[in-house]
Amino acid sequence: MSQALTLARPYARAAFAIAREAGALPAWSSALAFAARVAADPQIAGLLGNPKLTRADTVTLLAPEGASEVFGDFLALLFDNRRLPLLPEIAGLFDELRFEAERTVKALVTSAVVLPAAELETIKSALKRRFGREVEVETAVDASLIGGAVIDAGDIVIDGSLKGKLGRLQAALAH
Repeated sequence: MSQALTLARPYARAAFAIAREAGALPAWSSALAFAARVAADPQIAGLLGNPKLTRADTVTLLAPEGASEVFGDFLALLFDNRRLPLLPEIAGLFDELRFEAERTVKALVTSAVVLPAAELETIKSALKRRFGREVEVETAVDASLIGGAVIDAGDIVIDGSLKGKLGRLQAALAH
């Protein structure tokens, strides 16, 4: 994994530089995410190694509809250098660079039930005060949490779930 990240880093930086210069960071981010999802599919991954697959076919397969010509050229470069399997790592590193440049934190809020919009806004405001940055919130539902929520924001995890509290209580009682 670390070797893949090492190999992917220069491509992510190059893609970031191109996208920032064009003022198209969000478009490149979503295009890279699409290409990464397609390339990570086991059936497609096997197809990408096929020598009969041409450069143009590969770009058509991996580029989302409406992607810029420059993005297609980037995919062609990855094809030429046999780096298409690195697309998931490239997309992840690109997003890290983007969020750092935009001073944004990406947070995943996992709750036992779907949270109302007002509650999500409260969480977003609290995270914005804590990090001093804009916060992009994604949500997920995990009924096994019983109640409450778990917030995963970069290197910080805030476990306010009943499942987590019960686990900590159990550990405290066991000692």
